[in-house]
Amino acid sequence: MVSESDLELALDFVWAQAAGPVEGVFGPGSMTWRIDREAVTFLGAGRALLLQLAHPWVAAAVADHSRTFADPIGRFHRTFDVVFTMVFGSLDAALTAARLLHHRHTMIVGRLPEAIGPFASGSPYRANEVAALRWVHATLVDTALAAHDLILPPFTVEERERYWAESRLFGALFGLTSSDLPTDWDAFAAYTAAMMQSDTLSVSTVAREVAREIFAGGRPWLRPPRWYQTLSAELLPDRLRTGFGFAFDERDRKAAERAVARIRRIYPKIPTQLRYVGPYQEAQARLQGTPQLSWTTRCLNRAWIGRPRLEERWNR
Repeated sequence: MVSESDLELALDFVWAQAAGPVEGVFGPGSMTWRIDREAVTFLGAGRALLLQLAHPWVAAAVADHSRTFADPIGRFHRTFDVVFTMVFGSLDAALTAARLLHHRHTMIVGRLPEAIGPFASGSPYRANEVAALRWVHATLVDTALAAHDLILPPFTVEERERYWAESRLFGALFGLTSSDLPTDWDAFAAYTAAMMQSDTLSVSTVAREVAREIFAGGRPWLRPPRWYQTLSAELLPDRLRTGFGFAFDERDRKAAERAVARIRRIYPKIPTQLRYVGPYQEAQARLQGTPQLSWTTRCLNRAWIGRPRLEERWNR
């Protein structure tokens, strides 16, 4: 378990390694900003969610404690609010967000409703358990890079190594220590590959129900397009795709391929004011000492986090 005192020790490490009070944890020269500023990383959101749900603890926690079904847009905004604050917020805001996330996780405890994989029916789960946090962290890190490389030129070995070094700092915001995480990119890739084949990832009945509800969208206008659902499933290992029960035909796959091809052609030509997420542009304005955000940035922030400014919540 990651206790409150464990988290504070990890945050002391973050504070010592951070780019600066204004720059935040990572700063403008980081690989993390370079990857997470791209709106196209949203292409991997479905894949990251499914990989998380494939862990029985995560699926049970979402089913028992999340407001995803009642308020899917609010859930989307709350998730990106915390993550983008950790990545693009000032140092104080990032640390505050980390403490809030840990506090929320302390209340997410329960028992599995069924035996699944290596877990017995009724066995306990806790959101602040190291193994669960390590897997959720891995899905965010691995999927962000996978989505980037799907559309944009892939990074070099050295750039991936830099990205993983920064991702270990990101992990500290969850309370994960250096000993909790792989030492380098190759070790991280080996960990994710092993997890993908391990029965620790076993798609439960609850996971299938949650995935079906999320991709159904709750309301017709919230439903992801069919090609996005197909792409999310195609980015999974075969056994997990089968476990979730996705049924896509060749026409669906061709539609996903065409969508990705179009995005590859169009996305690099989009002006950066629209292509980069609002919280990144707000961070750039903060670095330049510009208190007034542009209309575009405020609109993008509303789309990603549900309000015009990232920092206003954390600076109260």
